[in-house]
Amino acid sequence: MQIQKSFKNQTSNGTLYLVPTPIGNLQDITLRAAETLKTVDYICAEDTRNTGILLKHLAVETKQISFHEHNAAEKIPALLSLLTSGKSLAQVSDAGMPSISDPGHELVQAALAQGIPVVALPGASAGITALIASGIRPQPHIFYGFLPRKAGQQRLFLEEKKNYPETQIFYESPYRLAATLKTILAVYGDREIVLARELTKLHEEYQRGRLSQVLSHIEENPPKGECLLIVAGCEQKNKAPALTEKEILALIHGFIAEGLAPNAAIKKTAKRNGLKRQDVYSLYHQLND
Repeated sequence: MQIQKSFKNQTSNGTLYLVPTPIGNLQDITLRAAETLKTVDYICAEDTRNTGILLKHLAVETKQISFHEHNAAEKIPALLSLLTSGKSLAQVSDAGMPSISDPGHELVQAALAQGIPVVALPGASAGITALIASGIRPQPHIFYGFLPRKAGQQRLFLEEKKNYPETQIFYESPYRLAATLKTILAVYGDREIVLARELTKLHEEYQRGRLSQVLSHIEENPPKGECLLIVAGCEQKNKAPALTEKEILALIHGFIAEGLAPNAAIKKTAKRNGLKRQDVYSLYHQLND
């Protein structure tokens, strides 16, 4: 087990700062984020042109280093070398939190493996921003980011999640949005949904209603800009399915036969059928014994 305590001068290494950037409105940068961008030695940016606009707005002259998903493997060794030599880096994505549907995770892992301090700053996150304004129950929720692009893979993914009680958060391209909503409607049924578009920008918009209503609207009015979906959880979440104890046990054994460990099979059975995991666990061991 690794325990990290981020105290100044505790190590000769530099620090990797994970700095959130505005998701649209440049005024949403935090004072701490702005100060960090000014004081670090380098800024690792997903797109130096986009980040350059923010830095110009803040009058920050710190040198940028291009760091994105296509050059991460190539750049990480050099970035680690800078950090171990005592230089501090700020890592930013084009908008929002690094690592959340954006580059960053691999650099964080590599830095931690070298004993380099990693400090995350709080700030803008599109998914949470839309969630709390959606009107749909915010807790519990699950963030999935972008759905699979291929229709078959997307449908399989949604089939796995359709009985989940948690509110679900998805990102989606405006060009694929109509097709995605049709698939969600076919798999989930006509449940409550919110389409959030262009958050914090001039044309920010929330469309609230049933899946069929939002789909009908965007088919007549194709959306533009960055979109995300807040989808209500399964409405049957508090109703136990009409399964006998033997049927539940058969489901568990079926998942075990597919290669899952017993505890994983129990968890999957409970999740898919709206049951409490501990109840299924007790039932499995009671009947097996």
